[in-house]
Amino acid sequence: MSGITITVTTVLSLLGLGIAFFYMKRVTSIPLDLGLDEKDGSRLRFIHGAIAEGAMAFLKQEYKFLTIFMVVFAAIIAVLIDDTHTPDIREGIYTALAFLFGGAISIASGYIGMKVATQGNARTTVAAKKDISSAFDVAINSGAVMGFALVGLATLGLVLIYVIMSFLLADLGQENNHILMEVIAGFGLGGSTIALFARVGGGIFTKAADVGADLVGKVEQGIPEDDPRNPAVIADNVGDNVGDVAGMGADLFGSCAESTCAAMVISAVVFAADPNALLYPILISAIGIPISLVTKLLVSVKDENDVAPALMKLLIVSSALMAVVMFFFTMALIPEFFELNGEQYTNMGVYWCFLSGLIAGLAVGLLTGYYTSENYGPVKELARSCETGVATNIIYGLALGYKSTVLPYLAIAVSIFVSWDLAGMYGVAIASLGMLGTLVIALMIDAYGPVADNAGGIAEMVGLDKEVRRRTDILDSAGNTTAAIGKGFAIGAAILTSLALFAAFITAASNLTGEPISMSLLDPLVYTSLFIGAVLPFLFSAMTMKSVGKAAFDMIEEVRRQFKEIPGIMEGTGEPDYAQCVAISTQAALREMIAPGILIMGTPLLAGFLFGVEAVAGILAGSLVTGGVLAIASSNSGGAWDNAKKYIEAGNLGGKGSEEHTAAVVGDTVGDPLKDTSGPSLNILIKLSAILSLVFAPFFVQWGGILL
Repeated sequence: MSGITITVTTVLSLLGLGIAFFYMKRVTSIPLDLGLDEKDGSRLRFIHGAIAEGAMAFLKQEYKFLTIFMVVFAAIIAVLIDDTHTPDIREGIYTALAFLFGGAISIASGYIGMKVATQGNARTTVAAKKDISSAFDVAINSGAVMGFALVGLATLGLVLIYVIMSFLLADLGQENNHILMEVIAGFGLGGSTIALFARVGGGIFTKAADVGADLVGKVEQGIPEDDPRNPAVIADNVGDNVGDVAGMGADLFGSCAESTCAAMVISAVVFAADPNALLYPILISAIGIPISLVTKLLVSVKDENDVAPALMKLLIVSSALMAVVMFFFTMALIPEFFELNGEQYTNMGVYWCFLSGLIAGLAVGLLTGYYTSENYGPVKELARSCETGVATNIIYGLALGYKSTVLPYLAIAVSIFVSWDLAGMYGVAIASLGMLGTLVIALMIDAYGPVADNAGGIAEMVGLDKEVRRRTDILDSAGNTTAAIGKGFAIGAAILTSLALFAAFITAASNLTGEPISMSLLDPLVYTSLFIGAVLPFLFSAMTMKSVGKAAFDMIEEVRRQFKEIPGIMEGTGEPDYAQCVAISTQAALREMIAPGILIMGTPLLAGFLFGVEAVAGILAGSLVTGGVLAIASSNSGGAWDNAKKYIEAGNLGGKGSEEHTAAVVGDTVGDPLKDTSGPSLNILIKLSAILSLVFAPFFVQWGGILL
């Protein structure tokens, strides 16, 4: 019977890859110079080529570094991890192989997403010459490639690693299935490790370019956004793809792999003899593939007023369909009654856990949209604060971010309480998968954003008529809101995933010690560790924001130099050195991403080695609580500042060139590293620390606590 579950998941995974290939061909079949004269066509091909070349150059350099790192860290895993319950099997070797496989799948996902995004941007521009419906189709189809390809690869990778490891570790027996699942958790660790550097490095790249372009171009030189006279404009467009496509893709791939691994570690304790229930977590994400296809086919855009509602419809319809379909799969695969930690639960309870996560994810997304969209009161109020200058704009933006954490956190808290009550720690893991049930759609609309943004920039740089830019601006405005929703969704998923991984870590450590792991707040070690964990997100944010500042300084100096030394830039007769700005962002990103990476990965390893399992648990709990709040506040403040600026640029409160607009530009510049670097990267901190601890649990139990 397990073969049926594996077969269904494999078929759906291949379906996802097939759909991705179909939409990729639809996008790339559009001629780059469609409807353009020879001069405009030549200029568009040059700009498109520069963006694509810059994006791929960055990925090549980043992946070269990551390949070396992954091999070295895999060797560390192979040496340090060994379960004493199975003296004849060295689990570390198999975990290292799973780790490398997860990293490779994550790299492939990022590459595919980046490739199609850089192909779709210019084609969205030329489609916008025809009408907004055609432009929307190209942009959303580009996003669809990312969504279907990534989820297809993630679920197929999980099936393959399960089958391979089941064969290699066949001697373990059903009673030791939890060890098999702990080995497979290396797959999630590999994906999350790639996500760390993709998020941090991509975030530093894009914001160094963006800040440099805005401060020198808009504020100092007084030229419009995406003006071809700005030397940093190509690097800025490259950064949109590097951060919001490759970075977001790796982030959500990690969440999918990690939450699935966490659920399977816990389910191995409960369903060791029931392969259907054991593999149920893998199937959840796979079911989202056909549901997302049906949803996409139901959504279309006829005029400019349909764009934002269409994107929201994708989220809502896919969530509703997922809720219906998963009821039947849950009833079929999960036993009517099962026992965990001495408590009896039901398959109906598991379904409600899934539903609570799905609803919480939708709630977090919609609430994020409310606080970051220019269509609602919070952003309009933020825009009005620009009437009294930069200072009040900054104050209002920070206040908005802090306030925006309350309702999303309450939604997540309710989901956690309901899930734990209905199915214990397994219920929390299923809730996290429920939040990721519409992952294809989340990735689709998130990747849509930078494609639409690039399309507008290309239209401006080519000098196409204002109607084209107006249409791309409408697409971009809707994309900004969905990007903010995507970041909120990713943060919510990270919180639930981290809690599921925390539960899996405690489960694994208890299995290794043969007795329940106790975490009492009255234990000074636990209490102290909570404090240390609580400050980690703030230290990490400080490091990433400072990195953006340092990289932006280099960019600003270079842009100023070019305006000063290259004759005719402002007159449009001189050609800026775009490649040099891309190179500066690339070098800065690769240099500055190392220290935050060491902080995230080194802290739990050092704490576990020196002080043992309880210290690691305390650090995970502390960073989870504060990291989630800080991530939501940072992302929403930055998103609100961005859309407040666009609200003014649309002609409100004085429009472009007004004092209000200048204040809004400064606020947006402050918010850029918050929403695109620090905020999203905090997802990785709380997830990676947790899955790293899960994978290294045997090391902590066997060798940890040397100072106690």
